[in-house]
Amino acid sequence: MLTESTFPFSVSRRSVLAAGAGFSALTLAGTGMAASGQGKVRLAGWSKPISEITNLLAEPDKGFFKAQGVDLVYLPGAGGGDAIRNLLSGQADVAFTDPGSFFMALDKGEKLVAIYDIYPQNVFNVVSLKASGIQKPSDLKGKKIGVYSLSSGTRQNLLVLLHQAGLKESDVTIVVTGLLNFAPLMQGQVDATAATDTGLAVGMRRGMGDIHVIPVRDHLNISSDMFVVREESLKHKKDLLKAFLRAYRDSAAWMIAHPEEAATLAMKRAIDGTRRDINLEVIRLRNAASLPTTQGKAGAPALGGFDMAALQKGADTYRALGMVQRQINVADVVDTSLLPGA
Repeated sequence: MLTESTFPFSVSRRSVLAAGAGFSALTLAGTGMAASGQGKVRLAGWSKPISEITNLLAEPDKGFFKAQGVDLVYLPGAGGGDAIRNLLSGQADVAFTDPGSFFMALDKGEKLVAIYDIYPQNVFNVVSLKASGIQKPSDLKGKKIGVYSLSSGTRQNLLVLLHQAGLKESDVTIVVTGLLNFAPLMQGQVDATAATDTGLAVGMRRGMGDIHVIPVRDHLNISSDMFVVREESLKHKKDLLKAFLRAYRDSAAWMIAHPEEAATLAMKRAIDGTRRDINLEVIRLRNAASLPTTQGKAGAPALGGFDMAALQKGADTYRALGMVQRQINVADVVDTSLLPGA
């Protein structure tokens, strides 16, 4: 479980979305001997190549995907909705996206399936200065609250938090603060701001002073990101997708076991990886978020496994909020048959 004590040494999860706008697809060619060729997988990301996805960026050095016969191509994006759009347009085979973007695409009738839970832990928070007196979600009524953008996970998770307190979006004033969303908080332009764990970390490093943090996971511990594919891919690319998930699982397990090595590689591979100490804390935060809320055989973490009850609660909450109109039965849109060991 993430705690405030881990925050002061990290950087914003969304803070480099606008950076490197000229990045195109990255072919991550691994080293070493490849397994029998499976094919190319184009992965649509929500971000540019940043340190928290070092397990993907390390492919040229570690060759996890090549070992499974997978030629990995990473398509940078600017948010989970962007990843879904790249998937639906046919530019990508897999989307690295958030549940909200997934639910909203399903609501529009898109035929999509989630196949791997990347970050089962909710990494979003609402942060305020202690002087504001905000200590619980109900205290947000009538307040100005900053979000990164109106299409971001910060807004979606803020609405989830408000819903848990019986509040509506109209009960607060949402202010779009952009990437540097803690500056308006410190300057008194907003009463609170929605952020991720790593966003909070960089704010604390810049000296926000005494703060109060409301973790959204304490109210709804829904996944932060997952791999999503089109239904037709399950029919035509099942073996390739299985190989992709095996490789990703291996890369995630490596980063969990070897965060120091990953922090060093991030200096070479990530656009925000110039400081190794910050890389290490970002990686540790993402490693913590990768651990499932349920355990696998003999108590070992079952990386990629879904907490179906939590995901269904999330879908129901999004409907109650009016963010989706149709009832989504997550059992119909999650396929765990491709998971390693399934």
